[in-house]
Amino acid sequence: MRLSFKSNLTTINKQSGMNKIVNFIELHSGEEDKKKVLDNVTSNISFRGSNLWILACAIVVASVGLNVNSTAVIIGAMLISPLMGPIVGAGFGLGIYDFNLLQKSLKNLLIATLVGLIVSTIYFYLSPFKEAQPELLARTAPNIYDIFIAFFGGLVGVIATTRVEKGNPIPGVAIATALMPPLCTAGYGLALGNFKFFFGAMYLYTINCVFICIATFIIVKYLKYPIVKQTDLKTEKRVRYIITFLTLSLIVPSIFFFFYLFQEKKYKEKVEEFIKAELVDKGFTVLYKKTQFTSNPKKIDIAFLRRRLDKNEVIKLNEKLKTYELNNTVLNIIQDTTDLKQDILNEITFNNKSTSEKDLIIAKLQNQMMSLKFDNNAILNETKILFPDIENIAVANHIFNENKENEKVITVVLYESKTEINADEKEKLSAWLKNKFKTEVVEIYKRQ
Repeated sequence: MRLSFKSNLTTINKQSGMNKIVNFIELHSGEEDKKKVLDNVTSNISFRGSNLWILACAIVVASVGLNVNSTAVIIGAMLISPLMGPIVGAGFGLGIYDFNLLQKSLKNLLIATLVGLIVSTIYFYLSPFKEAQPELLARTAPNIYDIFIAFFGGLVGVIATTRVEKGNPIPGVAIATALMPPLCTAGYGLALGNFKFFFGAMYLYTINCVFICIATFIIVKYLKYPIVKQTDLKTEKRVRYIITFLTLSLIVPSIFFFFYLFQEKKYKEKVEEFIKAELVDKGFTVLYKKTQFTSNPKKIDIAFLRRRLDKNEVIKLNEKLKTYELNNTVLNIIQDTTDLKQDILNEITFNNKSTSEKDLIIAKLQNQMMSLKFDNNAILNETKILFPDIENIAVANHIFNENKENEKVITVVLYESKTEINADEKEKLSAWLKNKFKTEVVEIYKRQ
């Protein structure tokens, strides 16, 4: 009897503890009256009058922020954007089977989307700055993380909406879910005719809209909001099937994008490892590098400062790529090509770096000067041993026909001596200098 009493007491204590935990995490505490919440949600759906103007202005602000790569401006645009209203409304409409509310929400979301696309397209079409900034590029390739952000951000948003005390989450949700930037990025793609940007941004926008809606649906069901219209089991199953289909159709491509970005990141890490180990650590100054991950085969373009490689050295470096698991990759060494400066400038612009064209010109001129200059003091010391009559010497490379296809580099030697060296000595001096400087033409003159 006593044992039975203790057992019952233990069970009661366990149940009491579980109840405390449930009460601690459940969402019914602090919940706003359901009718008030529904009235508030319904009132924020419509895009008429002031809401439409606020949306248009927010679109312009976000477009400017993306255009000038200003994170603060983009955040400001997200805070004033009213786009969350119809998405949450659609989630409530699905949750309580109010198909009129659902229809109205989707209609207004479509209007808002079209207005956003039109305004952003016009802005980017008229804007003199067409470069794709990092903030803009970040909205063109969504992945699985964007789904997590949209879903959990949507959960926070709808939970805050159903509270008596709304608190601080609402602004954070507006920033986290980021509806405005991808819509403006889609407008940028339309303005420039770049449909890869357009579809990538619209995919991200769709992910945000759908998963905020799904999160809202789940919370509405959990909080047991009263169903407006009684539906049969068939209709409920149809709603669940639609939600499941939308979820899978958005998750699967995002997983692919995530895997692709992961592979690209791993590949670039291996490229950096290769460059450091085989080039930088061996004294090469890398002036320019560019990785083309999407090409077949993949390409690594590299240019050096003041260093040249022959064909055999380039072949050896290409063979070493497999050691770093850089398969199906070609290493391209850019050496003194006319396109080098432009390639560098394009890469710098793309990565938003501050190096000026002036600095690049200086670097190129320094490289050119070093190729034309010789250590005359060292040459003189060697020359006096072989040709004692020579008192002083100056050696330099001179470029002829610089702007033509038949450009030639001629090594010119100017020497001082009491008497002019004879033909045999001049021939010996010429042969020695040709061998020393690996040049084909050496012209020797006596200073008068």
